[in-house]
Amino acid sequence: MNYFFPDIYQKSIYKINYDKLKDNGIKCLLFDLDNTCVPYVDKKPTKKLKDLFDKLKDKGFKIIIFSNSPRSRLEPFKKYLSVDCCPSAGKPRKNKFLKVLKEYKLDLSEIAIVGDQLVTDIYGGNKVGITTILVNPMSNIDMPLTKIYRYIEKKEINKMTKKGLFKVGEYYD
Repeated sequence: MNYFFPDIYQKSIYKINYDKLKDNGIKCLLFDLDNTCVPYVDKKPTKKLKDLFDKLKDKGFKIIIFSNSPRSRLEPFKKYLSVDCCPSAGKPRKNKFLKVLKEYKLDLSEIAIVGDQLVTDIYGGNKVGITTILVNPMSNIDMPLTKIYRYIEKKEINKMTKKGLFKVGEYYD
């Protein structure tokens, strides 16, 4: 198994087929924050993001911001978006993924992670065995550690592209 290969790949969180996820039994969506939901430099959520999350909650999804960022970064998003948060998630380590599964009484088949990084979001989700959804980064501005991950990510994407498994910009669900 290639732990870096996403189950779904879409241009952005706004292009994901959430009805299909629902039909496939997904009940909970873990959203990475930085460069998945908002650019890394943004300090507060947009109305567009709030509208999306409200729509998803109306469909019955449990929404959790699942981020390696600290609680202080997530708090304004948690309040405005009325969602749960898991700060300092330690992705790609399994611990917080498993904690969410246990806390919300979910099976592996009922949860998906949405993120912009292969090395943290997709690798972590695949190690645990949940549905993984890769989206393109919203911005090319990253935290210093993320720049290292992007280097590793580029190498993995090149390997998958050479094998004909994955190509940037060729979306699928």
